[in-house]
Amino acid sequence: MLDQSELRAIKQRFGIIGNSQRLNYALTVAAQVAPTDMTVLITGESGSGKESFSKIIHQLSIRKHGQFIAINCGAIPEGTIDSELFGHEKGAFTGALDARKGYFEVTNGGTIFLDEIGEMPLGTQSRLLRVLEYGEFIRVGSSKVQKTDVRIVAATNVNLLEAVQKGKFREDLYYRLNSVPIYVPPLRERGDDIALLFRKFATDFAERNRTKPIQLQPDAKAVLLEYRFPGNIRELKNFVERMSLLTEEREIDANILRQFLPPTQSSLPALYRQESGRENFSERDLLYKVLFEMRHDLTELKKLVLRMLQDENFDSRVIREHQDLFNGVHSDLRGAEKYPGFGNQPVTTDQFKREFEDSVAPSLLIKNGTKSKSKSEESVVDYSNIEDISPEAEEEDDLSLENKEREMIRKALKRHGQKRKYAAQDLGISERTLYRKIKQYEIDEQ
Repeated sequence: MLDQSELRAIKQRFGIIGNSQRLNYALTVAAQVAPTDMTVLITGESGSGKESFSKIIHQLSIRKHGQFIAINCGAIPEGTIDSELFGHEKGAFTGALDARKGYFEVTNGGTIFLDEIGEMPLGTQSRLLRVLEYGEFIRVGSSKVQKTDVRIVAATNVNLLEAVQKGKFREDLYYRLNSVPIYVPPLRERGDDIALLFRKFATDFAERNRTKPIQLQPDAKAVLLEYRFPGNIRELKNFVERMSLLTEEREIDANILRQFLPPTQSSLPALYRQESGRENFSERDLLYKVLFEMRHDLTELKKLVLRMLQDENFDSRVIREHQDLFNGVHSDLRGAEKYPGFGNQPVTTDQFKREFEDSVAPSLLIKNGTKSKSKSEESVVDYSNIEDISPEAEEEDDLSLENKEREMIRKALKRHGQKRKYAAQDLGISERTLYRKIKQYEIDEQ
C-alpha cells in the first residue's frame, strides 16, 4: 500500500487533482500493477479519466521507454479494425496497395491502450485473445504467424458481464482482460474534489486568457456539489470555461451558478436496469403480455355480450359497469363506412343492442352453419349455438406461457439439428439459459 507521500508524488507528476478515498485506492492499484506485465481492465463512466490511468501504468512500468498508443475501438469501422490492429498484406482487400504494419507490430515492447473495448467486433475479439494468450497475430491476407511483446490495458464504460450474457462479448476474453480491475469513480462520488477541480480549471482558463479567475461563494459551492455531472470531468471543465467567459462577475453565488446549470435534472439512471435474478426482458415477453391482456379483454367482452343477450331489459348501467371495454366503441360505431345505420348521430343503448343483434352478434358468436335471422325473427335469439364461455371452457382454452415456450424451444432445436448454440441465437437467449430451460421442461433432444 502506498503512503501519502508516494500518492502525492504520483498526483503531482501526472496532474491528478483530488483526495477522495476511491480515487486514492484506484491510484494505489495502478501503481502496484504497473511494474508487472499483467493485463489491466479499467472501468468507469465516460469522462472520468480512464486514459490518464493507462498513462500512469505505462510510465511507471519497465516499458516506459517503449511506445504508448491509445486506440478507441468504437471509433474504428468494423471492416478496417483488424487491419488497423494487426496490419495487412498488399492486395489483401480493395485499396490495400501496399503492405502495412498494425499497432501490435509497431508497438512491440510498449503498451497499447484499448479504449471502449466493449465496442470491439466479435471476430476481432478472437484475434485479440490469441495475442493475449500466446503473443501471436496474423496480418490480414497473410498466413504467417508473427510474434509481439505488447502489454494491453483496456477500458470500458459499459458492463462487460452484461455484454457477455447478451452474446456481444467473449466470456474467455473478459476474464483474460480482467486480470487486475481498476474502477475509476465518477465525479459525483468524489465529494470535495469537485470544488478543487473547479478552482484548477478556473485558474488555468484565467492564465491562458489573462483574466481574473472566478471563485465560488459558499452557497454556490453547495449547489455545485449537488449537481451529478453525468459528463464527469470533461463536463466540469467545459462548465467552468463557459462560466468564466460569459459572466462578468468573478465572485460566483448560487443564483449565477444555477443560470449555467441545465434547467432540469433527472434523478433516474440513464439505462433501465432489471431486477437481479430475472431473465433478460425481450420483445417475445412483451408480445406474450399483450396477448394475455387481449385475451382477458375478449373473454370479459364475451361474458358481457352473453349477459346482454340473455337479459333483453339491460340498460346503460351494464355499459357503465364495463366502461373499460367500451372506450372508443361509440366513436367506432359512428363510422358510416363500418356501421352505415348509425351515421354521425349519438348512439343510444337500444340502438347499440339492436345493431349488435342484427350484425355483430350473429357473425361473432353463432357457430358456423347457423343462418342469419330474418327481420321477422329479430326478437328471437337462439342461445343454443352460442359458444360456451363458462369458466371451465375458458380454463381449457387458456394460453400457457410455459407450453408456448416449451414448443418454441422444441421447434428451434429441430430447425437447427439439435444444436443448442444456433437454437439459442435463434431464440434470442444465451446458451446457458437454453440449457436450463431444456432441463426445466424435460425436453427430449433426440
